[in-house]
Amino acid sequence: MHARRAYALVAAAAALMPAAGRAGDSAATGAAKPGPALVQVVQGDWRTAAEKARDQYRHPVEALTFWGLAPGMTVLEVQPGGGWWTNILAPYAKRTGGKLYVTGADLGNPELSERSRKARADFAARWAANPDLYGSVEFVNWGPKSAPLPANTFDFILTARSVHNWMSTPGWVDKVFKDFHGALKPGGILALEEHRANPGPQDPKAESGYMTEAYVIEAAERAGFKLAARSEINANPKDTKDYPFGVWTLPPALTSVPEGSDKAEDPNFDHSKYLAIGESDRMVLKFVKDK
Repeated sequence: MHARRAYALVAAAAALMPAAGRAGDSAATGAAKPGPALVQVVQGDWRTAAEKARDQYRHPVEALTFWGLAPGMTVLEVQPGGGWWTNILAPYAKRTGGKLYVTGADLGNPELSERSRKARADFAARWAANPDLYGSVEFVNWGPKSAPLPANTFDFILTARSVHNWMSTPGWVDKVFKDFHGALKPGGILALEEHRANPGPQDPKAESGYMTEAYVIEAAERAGFKLAARSEINANPKDTKDYPFGVWTLPPALTSVPEGSDKAEDPNFDHSKYLAIGESDRMVLKFVKDK
């Protein structure tokens, strides 16, 4: 997940961002009503204004309801990044008798940098500082060479805007989906959100950050998953997907240099066009592991 710009910039620009387009879902998202605990958590005053400004694009109540999050579930959040979803999932698990795990840098990897170790420790400390709100957020090691996730452990796995990251390491996409399948309990749910490319061949390196739905679905099905439903809740028809710095040209990243570059951001770059587009067009997919 990429967020070079501070959330404060997103909050300041929120008034300029029109809501993303919301086409009709192929599955009846409205068939399930959001639980009161989920609604209360998303409205929680511990979530910053910048975090809430993104709700118009990510629709957390609707998305988590569509995916089937329920009280008492054991949940794994994959590559939590800055913790946007964690700040919802952890309080929800605490309030409903569930349990939240997140993936973190693989501490068993002898090549892991001190910077990565510190980042994991700092992220863990954020949730540990307020157990009354967040409960006990547990970590599992994560990386291309990590051991498989614990088998038959989770009811619900959420991976948001991460599949493109796995394309850089040969074989990692298949390993990840296989691990997810093995880690879910029978009947478990894989909830997936990702930047959506136009139909056609998938760039094998996903350099723009966009993935085709067909590629993602095929990868999940190879691992044994079944596609249960797809939703257009996070569709954005304004996203033309042809930006100078890939999907990260759009908010919330609003970058003005190539991804992975050491160059400083260009202070003269005009972000107004990209703020008007809003966040990326995203697939929202629900997979299940057969009972």
